[in-house]
Amino acid sequence: MLTPSLPEELRGLLREERGWLTKLQRALDRVDAPPDERSALDQSIAQLEQLFLLVVIGEFNAGKSAFVNALVGARVLDEGATPTTTKLQILRYGTELHRGADTSGADVLSAPVSLLKELTIVDTPGTNAIFREHERLTTEFVPRADLVLFVTSADRPFTESERAFLEAIRKWGKKIVVVVNKIDMLERPEEREQVRVFVAEQAQALGTEPAIFTVSARRGLRRKLGEPIGEPLEHDRFDDLEHYISSTLDERERLRLKLLNPLGVGARVSKTTRTMIDGRMALLRDDLATIDDIDRQLDTYRADLGREFEFRLSEVDNVLHQFENRGVRFFDDTLRVGRLPDLMNKARLQLEFEREVVADVPRQIESQVHDVIDWMVATALRQWQAITDHVNRRRVAHEHRVTGGPTSGYQYDRAKLIATVGRAASQAVDRYDRDAEAAAMADGVRTAVAGAALAQVGAVGLGAAVATLATTTAADVTGILAAGTIAILGMFVIPSKRAHAKAQLRTRIEQMRTDLMGNLRNQFGREVERSTFAVRNAVAPYTQFVRAESERLSALSQEIAGISGALARLRIEVERAT
Repeated sequence: MLTPSLPEELRGLLREERGWLTKLQRALDRVDAPPDERSALDQSIAQLEQLFLLVVIGEFNAGKSAFVNALVGARVLDEGATPTTTKLQILRYGTELHRGADTSGADVLSAPVSLLKELTIVDTPGTNAIFREHERLTTEFVPRADLVLFVTSADRPFTESERAFLEAIRKWGKKIVVVVNKIDMLERPEEREQVRVFVAEQAQALGTEPAIFTVSARRGLRRKLGEPIGEPLEHDRFDDLEHYISSTLDERERLRLKLLNPLGVGARVSKTTRTMIDGRMALLRDDLATIDDIDRQLDTYRADLGREFEFRLSEVDNVLHQFENRGVRFFDDTLRVGRLPDLMNKARLQLEFEREVVADVPRQIESQVHDVIDWMVATALRQWQAITDHVNRRRVAHEHRVTGGPTSGYQYDRAKLIATVGRAASQAVDRYDRDAEAAAMADGVRTAVAGAALAQVGAVGLGAAVATLATTTAADVTGILAAGTIAILGMFVIPSKRAHAKAQLRTRIEQMRTDLMGNLRNQFGREVERSTFAVRNAVAPYTQFVRAESERLSALSQEIAGISGALARLRIEVERAT
């Protein structure tokens, strides 16, 4: 336990260490870190105020319980060929032998062993591929350890599963001592040395060079209990291991390891958290790319619509040009001296104008407009289908690139927003009633078409409105009969009226064209804005989440990087001060 009598320098380092570790705890809260990572950090900090913690781990049948018994010099733990240790067993000092349990369910044993006055020993369940619950218990407890005694058996040293587990322990930055137990099972001294060398080489291959002790726990316990053990066993270093624990791990060394323990855990948690953040940010970068792609698609959609719309408007304009040309020819053929009798019949003249000039202009314009409407409706539907495909691809990426655990708030928020966008896009496609959309658009366009003509001449329909030109001209011509001779009509009056009629026709058709095209463009613009707004509005919550989350995670990653750097600096200062 850290005492109040620590030198001021170490008290300062301890305060600073706690300060940075507290900042890391708060950062983990904001990143929604996995509970096991947060728990490991919390427990390592709490362990600062407790006795030095020595944790014994290894596969079942490696002789861990026998080794602990030999270490304390009493048969306090059950031993056996089967995995008898199914719980964590915590050994503490007590004036008499007593067995109980703590709030976590771990077995707590107290024994009058002097070694336990200085440290607490934890015997963990054996780790192997069969008892996964045992391995989980051990894995959760390892981050709290100030020193790890890794026990392997001489008859099957350093198995592949042991190698993997030792690598996991090493990543927590733990001080590790390797104990090769049961060397009494090997008859020849050279075999025992070969095993020691093999274990050393395997540990070195993992990037660590722990102290290695070859022992016979069974002989060590018998010796302490005064039971016969026979001849001394070469390479049995049980006494050396005890001396290492009692002398090498003196108060100064225990203090050093105690201070370094949470720094190692903090470094590990910082690294894994930044890796998790990097994974999330990579996913968000793909999301941002998708959002940008959707924006580009919408821009392209608008540009393509604009070009295609102008092309389709030219078809409407062509109808008006043909209309104008027929009107000009009609006036050329009708407003002449030879047709004076016909000019006297206004009703007949109007019928001829409607039949030969107006003809089916309203129907042609309406047909062209409906073609434009159908095209716009189909294009808008294709745009929604494209958005749906994009969102579905992001949903698949979300499912296959889970970062932070499936129950994390980040995953939940992102999945919910993707689902919201996808649902909006899918519903837009499923509910897209082409007939209803076309009808709604046609109502607005029909008003625009009619308004273009009616506003100019005040008639009751497009055909009648334009035909009024002929009626007016006919009235003018018949009104000049009182002017005198046919010669005067042929030379002056009729050519003048004919030119005036054609000019008036061109003026009114041009005004109709201007108003009609303007109204159609305005209506088209509103429809484009409406459809693109619907897409952007559906994607907006997800877009806002992705951009805000990217900024937040980037800042958080930088913050954790700063904390990691501070912990690394503190590790150097602790090493130097102790």
